[in-house]
Amino acid sequence: MSTSKKRFSIIGCGRVGVSLAVFLSSGGFEPAAFFSRTRESALFARDMACRGQVADDALTAARAADIVFITTPDTLIEPVCTALAQDGGFGPESRVFHLSGALSSDILAAAQDQGAAVGSIHPLQAFTPYEKGQGNPFKNINMSVEGRGEAVMLGQGIVAALGARSFTVPTDAKTLYHASAVVASNYLVTVEDFALRLLMETGLDENRAYEILEPLIQGTLANIRNKGCTRALTGPVARGDHEIVSRHLTDIDARMPQFSKLYRLLGEHTLDITRRGDGLDKKAEQRLSRLFSGK
Repeated sequence: MSTSKKRFSIIGCGRVGVSLAVFLSSGGFEPAAFFSRTRESALFARDMACRGQVADDALTAARAADIVFITTPDTLIEPVCTALAQDGGFGPESRVFHLSGALSSDILAAAQDQGAAVGSIHPLQAFTPYEKGQGNPFKNINMSVEGRGEAVMLGQGIVAALGARSFTVPTDAKTLYHASAVVASNYLVTVEDFALRLLMETGLDENRAYEILEPLIQGTLANIRNKGCTRALTGPVARGDHEIVSRHLTDIDARMPQFSKLYRLLGEHTLDITRRGDGLDKKAEQRLSRLFSGK
């Protein structure tokens, strides 16, 4: 890749934008320009990356390099891209990326209409504000790459330069990819909060409840990794023990009714996992199904 093809600009110098600037620079790419809502943010990104100019406007930043990252909040990516395209910020040599997990490269259509190759790169990682000298938050994480034509290959090179691992996602599946990440991370917190609240109802405080459940949580995650979901599943639903499930529901309905619906919903999906595995005898399956449906 030629030197000009490795120059990049960043528009939006928040947590991800600054980390991207720092570690892409150390990975062999050259920062050209920075622009952000506040000049202080752009100055900070430039100082941490040690190279590049602070642009007076987004158009100047976009024109300064062939690779342009729009790392603004999600709701601003499309309007920023559209405004830059209308002002001649992109051309056939431009490669335009955003880092949103939920949105695809379709929102960069205005740049594509000007001949640019467009794509999205998303790190499966939570970012804290960058502090000078900190470790690389991209190292060994997984990052999705999605886009049009040349942007996918370049995106994979960018991910490698950051020290991460790339995988590709079809453009029309980007939202499902993001939903998967939300379920795996955010909803895992929800389920574990449910478990902790149940155990805290026995009189334990939250810290002690977590200490008790943590080995079980970690062991379950290890079993999923090593065996897959169907073989990792244990417990009363997997055994077809409708009497135990019925007792759970009786106590939850009486003492913590705000969780009754959630327990039943999770039970229904757990029964689906059981069906995909060894399954249950028909009578046990029907009894569990009636308990979860409330019929």
